[in-house]
Amino acid sequence: MIPDQHLPLRTEGGHKILVVDDEPGILRGCERVLRASGHTVQLADRAEKGLEILAEDPDIELALVDLRMPGMDGLELLARARDVAPETVFVVITAYATIEAAVEATKRGAYDFLAKPFSPDELSRIVNRSLERVQLIRERNRLESERRSRMLELATEKSRLRTIIDCMAEGVIVSNAEHELVLNNPAALRVLRGAADTAGPISIADAVASPELASMIEQASESRKRVSSELKLALGRDEAWVLVDVAPVTDETSGQFLGAVTVLRDITELKRVEQVKAQFVNMVAHELRAPLAAVDGYLSVMLEGMVKDPEKQRGMIERSKARLRALLDLVGDLLDVARMEAGTVRREIEPQNVGAVVDEVIDLMQPLAQQRSVALQSGTAGALPRVEADREELVRLFTNLISNAIKYNRPDGTVTIAVESEGPYVKVRVMDTGVGISEEGLRKLFGEFFREKTTATRDVTGTGLGLSIVKRIVDFYHGRVDVQSKLGEGSTFTVWLPCKRPVTALAGEES
Repeated sequence: MIPDQHLPLRTEGGHKILVVDDEPGILRGCERVLRASGHTVQLADRAEKGLEILAEDPDIELALVDLRMPGMDGLELLARARDVAPETVFVVITAYATIEAAVEATKRGAYDFLAKPFSPDELSRIVNRSLERVQLIRERNRLESERRSRMLELATEKSRLRTIIDCMAEGVIVSNAEHELVLNNPAALRVLRGAADTAGPISIADAVASPELASMIEQASESRKRVSSELKLALGRDEAWVLVDVAPVTDETSGQFLGAVTVLRDITELKRVEQVKAQFVNMVAHELRAPLAAVDGYLSVMLEGMVKDPEKQRGMIERSKARLRALLDLVGDLLDVARMEAGTVRREIEPQNVGAVVDEVIDLMQPLAQQRSVALQSGTAGALPRVEADREELVRLFTNLISNAIKYNRPDGTVTIAVESEGPYVKVRVMDTGVGISEEGLRKLFGEFFREKTTATRDVTGTGLGLSIVKRIVDFYHGRVDVQSKLGEGSTFTVWLPCKRPVTALAGEES
């Protein structure tokens, strides 16, 4: 029995408390003491009823549960209550206070143990201690909620930052103070080994495929100084020039070294342009200076009266004219490439008979073929559909292909030009019995200023722009160009031009 006089409970606004016991006296006594302290009390004389109350009211913070009751006992109630009231604090009250019972109740989730009979003071102490536990749980839940909220904010910010980094064209590699890879974006995957995708920490030396790049990152990390340099990286079968900028990261407050951020900018195209410029300068020095020097020499000889024979004078004038014509061709090719790159080519798009254009070019090339002792053969298979294109561009396209086939041929060689319809395309093949092209040359063939120089081609003049112009023209009309060649046997260039008018051609006509 619980006497009326007892120590007051610390209420702090009152709590919801459930008492489960099959003894009416215990229920009434606990209710009286707890209500006097301002708590809201619910009573249950069976464990089943207590479980129902816990399931219906999630705000119950403390439950006093008798261990031995008819039907479901207190231990079973504790076990089932974990699912319906995970935040409720449980105190076991029983007349059978054994160590075994206390251990088992604790395993089932009980926080404290109150032995019968107990006084109001003992009840107050147990309840106060248990309510402190309730407050701790509340504070833990509040802190956990704040932590989750902040983690969500951090995750959102991290996701936003990750999206920005992933969308960067430059490669980004982030390493920590232990020189381990912690972050990279897709653009950086070219310089990372497959090991960079594995779980767990991986060192920069193991993650980065280039030893030079790994050394730069470690150098910046150890010296705490920014490092920038251009590196030529071997990426499988490819090579790439990369501008590398490695910046150490330190804590603004403590100055502690945190890691390094590496930014990789692909400058391969820039290097290619520089190489093309250098090739252009060399080409100009050779292709312009040599003909001009020859013309200057011929004119000097004639002006000084060293040659009196009119036939010899005429020969010098003709050779000078040929040299000047070659220079005009060079200037024309350079202007064509410049206009194509700038998109300022003026085109008159009209239906064209490709067979007629090819025949016209063959007639133009006959003098060159005769001079080189090369036979020109041609044939058109049936009626051809029209191709929407600029006639002058088609003339330039086939002139470049056929003149190359003549110049790189052998004496008494043959150039065969075949024109036919193939599906939605008009196909033109230019086949020669010339010196052929190496595998290395085939890879570079359509690049600007490329000329394969061998003992068989050293006397062939040209700018190295002809096939580059061919490729640009074919691409503009959404066509395709292919080449097959064998050294010493000859080459076959095949061009497919679509019969349907391309959209970009319409835009070109309007311009």
